[in-house]
Amino acid sequence: MNWAEKEFKTMALGDARLDRRAVLLAEQFAHKPGASIPQACGNWAGTAAAYRFLSNDSVDAQAVLQAHVDASVLRIGHHPVVLCLQDTTELDFRGQDTEGLGPLSYEAQRGLYLHPTYAVTPGREPLGLVNSWNWAREFKPKDGGPRPGVLESQRWLESYARLVDLAAELPATRLVHVADRESDLMALLQLAQRSGHAVDYVIRAQHNRVLPGKQAGKLWQQVMATTVLGRIGFQMPAGRGRRARWVEQELRAKRVVLKAHKDPLEQVEVTCLIALEVGAPIGVAPVVWRLLSNRPVDTLEQALEMVQWYQARWEIEMFFNMLKEGCRVEQLQLCHIDRIYTALALYMVVAWRINRLMRLGRQLPDLPADLLFDDDEWQAAFILNRKKPPKEAPPLNTVMRLVAQLGGFLGRKDDGEPGAKTLWLGLREIAIFVQGIRFARELGAYV
Repeated sequence: MNWAEKEFKTMALGDARLDRRAVLLAEQFAHKPGASIPQACGNWAGTAAAYRFLSNDSVDAQAVLQAHVDASVLRIGHHPVVLCLQDTTELDFRGQDTEGLGPLSYEAQRGLYLHPTYAVTPGREPLGLVNSWNWAREFKPKDGGPRPGVLESQRWLESYARLVDLAAELPATRLVHVADRESDLMALLQLAQRSGHAVDYVIRAQHNRVLPGKQAGKLWQQVMATTVLGRIGFQMPAGRGRRARWVEQELRAKRVVLKAHKDPLEQVEVTCLIALEVGAPIGVAPVVWRLLSNRPVDTLEQALEMVQWYQARWEIEMFFNMLKEGCRVEQLQLCHIDRIYTALALYMVVAWRINRLMRLGRQLPDLPADLLFDDDEWQAAFILNRKKPPKEAPPLNTVMRLVAQLGGFLGRKDDGEPGAKTLWLGLREIAIFVQGIRFARELGAYV
């Protein structure tokens, strides 16, 4: 049984043939991430079958994703604490004649929005998706009136509510909702409090709220007036026009009561933690994180834990990057948005798997490679690097580095561990070689 058969074990599309096709497509997409659907399928018959599957009205994208969600929930249940990262990304399909797409940040863009809930451990091991809230905006009326359609902030509330339901299924696991500024909604804080905080939250604050009653003043200023709990230091990765650099932050925290806007009698108790950079380089804006949480922060240890949970949010950015750059989903040409949704359900699992392989290769280097790779795959990693495969499955990290070397990773002493890009490029080379081996085996020319 290969990885896709294991991952989609509970696939239930109402037809066994559709179930098998979904699993096969996931395997083909994973073998050649970034390739077009015809390239991934290998021949016209496979390509035609893929397009028939994606255009089948009885195939629901959520049903396709649900089998992976089932597997994710099983993995989550093995951990005492799991971070549920949420964020939204745009998928830009402009220039393509695809029915059902809507405007993005700019009216000239055509595409859709993707809002997944991505589960990882505090040590950043990707466990999988547990939800995905996807939509396309409707166009503004010609008379200039308000744009119709769903209330987009609802995605945060519904996704949190789904986590509350999941928490009831996993009483031994503490779930933590982790999100950026867009999730700073009073309605979400109220929902969390009304649920009895069945799911914890760590949210980057967007609003400097006025504190009611005797607290007086504004939230952020009140927190900054408290005593420093301590400092944290970390390497800030490069991105969005910034260079990688070392950052040191002072940590302060205060427990406060917030007043709900629509219900003045309801109050929400939260902790606000501020991590402010000290000694930032001249001309560089200090890194400052203002975090809201239901959890108390009275000690430096508690503050460090909260900051580290928020820092793990970077994993969903890596997931989006793999989906767009590695799997190139914005190049899909499928004529209708429903077909794109179905393809995305498969590609999201592929993106998760590649990032999971990368993390496990770093965190659990001695894990047997055959737990995550087929025998043909890990043996191909040796052969393509002109090395003789061992008789027994080697450690996972050994195979990961060999795969990444096929994607351009040099593997020098000071190069560190390979990243996701060299990994998916190497997996593509492995897939081509394994496909040849298996075809030769069918012809009796290879043992």
